[in-house]
Amino acid sequence: MKKLIALVSGFGWHVQDLQRAADRLRIGFEPVPFPTVTSTVGLGTARVEASQRELTLADGVLVRMMPPGTLEQVVFRMDALHRVAARGVPVMNPPRAIEAAVDKYLALALLDGAGLPVPPTWSGESAEEALEAFDTLGGDVVVKPLFGSEGRGLIRVSQRELARRAFSTLERLGAVLYVQKAVQHPGHDVRVFVLGDRILGAFRRHAAPDDWRTNVALGGRAEGYKADGASEQLALRAAHAVGAIMAGVDLMYDLDREGWVVLEVNAVPGWRALAQTSGQDVAAEILKHLERLGQ
Repeated sequence: MKKLIALVSGFGWHVQDLQRAADRLRIGFEPVPFPTVTSTVGLGTARVEASQRELTLADGVLVRMMPPGTLEQVVFRMDALHRVAARGVPVMNPPRAIEAAVDKYLALALLDGAGLPVPPTWSGESAEEALEAFDTLGGDVVVKPLFGSEGRGLIRVSQRELARRAFSTLERLGAVLYVQKAVQHPGHDVRVFVLGDRILGAFRRHAAPDDWRTNVALGGRAEGYKADGASEQLALRAAHAVGAIMAGVDLMYDLDREGWVVLEVNAVPGWRALAQTSGQDVAAEILKHLERLGQ
């Protein structure tokens, strides 16, 4: 029996769903906490372990979640993943894809470099220059943390004085300012789930009544959605641009452009909303794909 390992930050719904699917498929599966990763160098053996399970002996490693940590902790975890991948073990997603997707600036630069439509964005460290960018971007922007997920830490600013205060605060905190033109949209966005070279499914997300963010984790409403050919191809190209095998690609229809733009690529995507709206066994599809990567 093949042995698949998932690196996790906890044992919540997604991990339980993976275990359920593994039991159904009769696939050996074990979730292990990411912070238990250890490594040896120059001691006669070169090992990378997590919870005393040698990752380099696994048939596949799924990165389910990267837990919060210090810069040193996160860098070490990624270094360990690079060693596992270098030993020929299939890692989903590959370390480079995770590094790219978690960094909003790098991901957007890769998407733009691949010729994909993205919202106009300014990044830098100067509050004064950020305020100039605010004017250039039309005076209605979304300010995002460079690292972050599930819509947390996002603010939308459409008043110049509020923008000045927000940028000055972020500058004092030593943050990188990531200022993106607010997309004029029809009130929802679309999450497309990419797995390999196919679209596993998609769903449309509406913001909660008292919020402008569409993230389901923050109370947004998800509904089933059949992606059209244009959005499917855009999602596939976006995942490939950051090197992701599995990705949740967030698309929004820009009313000004009259076309789709790519907002973000999530390399450790959740699938609860997709499973609920599509009726698919998403966890089983993920495990089967990871198993095939090792063949």
